Amino acid sequence: MKRHSLLRHLFCLVALSLSLFAGIASAADQPGRPSKLLVGLLPGESATTVLRLNEPLRAYLEKRLGIPVEIVVGSNYAATSAALRFGRLHIAYLGPVSYILQSKYAPMEPFARPSHELVGPTFQAVVIVPADSPAKKLSDLKGKQIGFGDPASTSGTWVPRYMLVESGLVSERDYTLRVLGAHDRVAFAVAEHKLDAGGLSKPVYLRLLKEGKIDASKVRVLAESPAIPEYMWTFGSGLDPKFKEEIRKAFIEVNDPAALKVFGAEAFIPCVDSDVDRVRTWIDAIAKAHPESRDILKDRQSGPKDLEKE
Repeated sequence: MKRHSLLRHLFCLVALSLSLFAGIASAADQPGRPSKLLVGLLPGESATTVLRLNEPLRAYLEKRLGIPVEIVVGSNYAATSAALRFGRLHIAYLGPVSYILQSKYAPMEPFARPSHELVGPTFQAVVIVPADSPAKKLSDLKGKQIGFGDPASTSGTWVPRYMLVESGLVSERDYTLRVLGAHDRVAFAVAEHKLDAGGLSKPVYLRLLKEGKIDASKVRVLAESPAIPEYMWTFGSGLDPKFKEEIRKAFIEVNDPAALKVFGAEAFIPCVDSDVDRVRTWIDAIAKAHPESRDILKDRQSGPKDLEKE
């Protein structure tokens, strides 16, 4: 991929995010307490997989809140985060980068995030290589092709790029950057020797191994990231404060193992904007190595499009 192509790719995705599929009601048309709760999720994997894994949570929320709950998966990360920003969703589960991009231009309120045994409300990214790769450290990937997920993905793009920057490698100067759009696609490409390396979420990587979707004998972890602040459940605008408190309590008080399983969480805990300040620092570090990356933080996040319903 040529220089600046990651940015062009992201801007193209954002440009496609101009409206929802017909039939998805606008949250703005249902002020206060809506007749149906629209919950946005990012397409870290295929929409079918995301919907399947989150069905227990959807069912829990529907029973707890006493109204229908509909899960909506964006065709890309920008679609989901912009949908929340423009009032097409009531709440959404946003990664730190997606949240940072959109919260610059519209009021958003993070209210809950998963917490895990031993590590708390954090997770990690990994850079993986084929099992027979000669690479021993990240700097050994100089001159190689490295795959990433969605351009706005925290663990699928931004954190792995930060890890490479810290190892002295700048995309297009020191390695060729390939955008694949989702964590599982990156893992498959590395396992099949279509890429020399790839960055993705560690929890997704471990689940793919556990489910046998990638052969453990064909891949290995080259490097793990620092602890990343967890994704945040976030309110858009327009909800009645009393209903927001109902939603907040529904998350904080969930104890259904099935609903928590997809998040690998013991519980959801409260969160605030400053919880992702560490990621803001990493974005700045990437921007120093890639001055053009600052353009991503400009207001290119147009309206939402292409969300897939359950």
